[in-house]
Amino acid sequence: MLTLERLSHIYSPGTPFEHKAVDDISLTIEDGLFLGLIGHTGSGKSTLIKHFNGLLKPTSGRVLIDGEDIWADKRRLHKIRFSVGLVFQYPEHQLFEETVYKDIAFGPRNMGLSAEECDGRVREALRFVGLSEELMEKSPFELSGGQKRRVAIAGVIAMRPRILVLDEPTAGLDPKGRDDILAHLKAYHAENRSTVIIVSHDMEEIARCCQKVLVMARGKAALYDTVENVFRQSDKLKAIGLDIPQITEVFIKLRARGFSVDTSVFTTEQAAAEILRALRETGEGRTC
Repeated sequence: MLTLERLSHIYSPGTPFEHKAVDDISLTIEDGLFLGLIGHTGSGKSTLIKHFNGLLKPTSGRVLIDGEDIWADKRRLHKIRFSVGLVFQYPEHQLFEETVYKDIAFGPRNMGLSAEECDGRVREALRFVGLSEELMEKSPFELSGGQKRRVAIAGVIAMRPRILVLDEPTAGLDPKGRDDILAHLKAYHAENRSTVIIVSHDMEEIARCCQKVLVMARGKAALYDTVENVFRQSDKLKAIGLDIPQITEVFIKLRARGFSVDTSVFTTEQAAAEILRALRETGEGRTC
């Protein structure tokens, strides 16, 4: 369980450039949750996630894992960074080893694991991200953009973090590459039951994958609730400066035109079911 207690972070304190990027956030992220983190540029998302594994130290407040302050003993930070895996935006830019195998094995080797254990973890991580073992001896720089992204994610998964945090994991990918990444992350979460947190600007991406959503605005936690409850508050999201899923926008407009439909729809599957329900209620869907 990851808990934030009155967490704040100020850049360049006491100078003309002082900026409070995270402002007094308190919340608990339950174990095994698939969480979406959204907010406009400058809302504090990236600063916040860097606190989860101690890359940034709070200006005030605490970050706790299973009730223990991660900064209580600095000697524990090394282990914390293995249990909270952070995948930065465009992680393929950080690939550096000669082969895919060596790149994925880098983290487990630094954990002091045996060669046999490292080998097992590399193969397991490749499976989780949907890459063939035939690629293990290839240079990561010979791969496609989507494959590089998956190798980089596999390198973090191989450390078997209890909490996996990904900053814009589908940024810059084509639709197929984006869908592949999301499908493998959903499968990883379902099989592993570890906590997965993804930062994204894509509302439909969040709607398809996540169980809860944390909305950041001006360094604060503006909303933290289930996907359904967050996207139901379309006026508040728009006031913050965020778009809502296009399918939700369609249903809001249908409701405004007098159709009796639920405006909390946020996936195409829900949309189809809601349209059929509405048609049946009006007697126009008998043949559907």
